Amino acid sequence: MADVTEEAPGDAPAIAVLIADDDPVARFGLTMMLRGAADVRVVAEACDGSEVIELATRHAPDVVLMDIRMLGTDGITATETLRARDDTPQIVVLTTFDSDAHVLRALRAGAAGFLLKDTPPEELVVAIRQAAQGKPVLSPEVTRRLIDRVAGAEPGRDARAEAARRRLDTLAPRERTVAIDVGAGRSNAEIAARHHLGLATIKTHVSAILTKLDLDNRVQIALLVHDADLDPQA
Repeated sequence: MADVTEEAPGDAPAIAVLIADDDPVARFGLTMMLRGAADVRVVAEACDGSEVIELATRHAPDVVLMDIRMLGTDGITATETLRARDDTPQIVVLTTFDSDAHVLRALRAGAAGFLLKDTPPEELVVAIRQAAQGKPVLSPEVTRRLIDRVAGAEPGRDARAEAARRRLDTLAPRERTVAIDVGAGRSNAEIAARHHLGLATIKTHVSAILTKLDLDNRVQIALLVHDADLDPQA
């Protein structure tokens, strides 16, 4: 476990980041990579999920970069524990496509999204900024690839689909349509143009969907749509 006290350069408010990875070389590389961003500050590093919980309590990071496979407490368990707290940080999972099923579980637990470990530095910084604002940090293309590869192999898929449909049926017709559009990876602006509605109206619908379904972010809406076996391209 390591506390990192070096301040980020510049006067802009810094986004506090906690890095969790059991590979010291990976932690060092991420820390060095983020030093070039004036508005990002690495406040601590953890080598397993139990240290993540302790360090998050101590440093109150805005964003956690979470590896999945760590010795001791893994990143998924740590994600679930953090998301159950009132003062939860945004969590971005670091992964490869070899661990799709684990990533899906992390997203269902409320992670803001995921990044591949070879993400270019400039994209990593942008993703951290988006996560700090509560925005998902995975592209529609990557989202669809992940879900398509995993959904068919998950145990209990039929029961999950039925449960997902029942939840979506609690939405008003327009909200359900917007949810399906979110499942297709469409932005609010794209959804507004598609249905000839104002952007503010779409934002209101998305907020209502999140509240009614007790979800944390758009990624979870997309997962629910895919769980229900609805066609997001319709």
